[in-house]
Amino acid sequence: MTYQDIIFDISGGIATLTLNRTDIRNAITGSRIIGEIEDVCRIVNADMTIKVMIITAKDPSFSAGGNIKDMADKKGMFAGTPAQVMENYRKNIQRIPLAVHEVEVPTIAAVNGPAIGAGCDLALMCDMRIASDKAKFGETFLAVGLIPGDGGAYFLPRTVGMARACELTFTAEVIDAKTALNIGLVNDMVPHEALMQRAQALAEKIASQPAQALRMAKRLLYMGQSLTLRQLLEQSASYQAFCHSTNDHMEALSAMFEKRKPDFRGE
Repeated sequence: MTYQDIIFDISGGIATLTLNRTDIRNAITGSRIIGEIEDVCRIVNADMTIKVMIITAKDPSFSAGGNIKDMADKKGMFAGTPAQVMENYRKNIQRIPLAVHEVEVPTIAAVNGPAIGAGCDLALMCDMRIASDKAKFGETFLAVGLIPGDGGAYFLPRTVGMARACELTFTAEVIDAKTALNIGLVNDMVPHEALMQRAQALAEKIASQPAQALRMAKRLLYMGQSLTLRQLLEQSASYQAFCHSTNDHMEALSAMFEKRKPDFRGE
């Protein structure tokens, strides 16, 4: 698991993906970093011992989003005719929202610095967000004559509501971590030096849950955004029947009766 543009680590059921291109402020429009992020998401989904994934970055930026120098030079995914650029988006950066959103375990963005444009959207792709007091967030596409091209129009309204999403998108305003907390864009804000400790503590709390039920619970939460109540209840009944047959369920009950911590084994 050696990568060039990211660092990937697994410890205690927690996977951590760290963007590692400080020279370009952790921009995520290069084909290599896109492929590496996608590969990590596949690994996490395939490994049932992994229960949580943290996405963070090397200081000082979380991610500048698109590489604006490549935009100006019409290089990389920004090269070609309009039809070619459309395909470049579909075959490159749009692979990230699909991969991250489809990670089967809970995901936490530990936002250490500015998260701008597609970088802001990368944080929004995660299920939860913890912000350093040095973090900033900006849905800034209109400021450079663009539209949210990587899923921001999907994720932002679902996080902060349509009215707030419209304001952030239409003004291209960059907000600080405190404002992000106040409008519900992040779950918590902590001093910069405590960021990974807070993210790790949340991840450990989640990782203490039974693995199979945890993944199913995440699926149900997202299904609930598009299914009718009757459809969701039908799916819930199916998942619940499976959970009742697991060893982890019986271990949880035994631990309650015996007044001890459960020992979940993903069985």
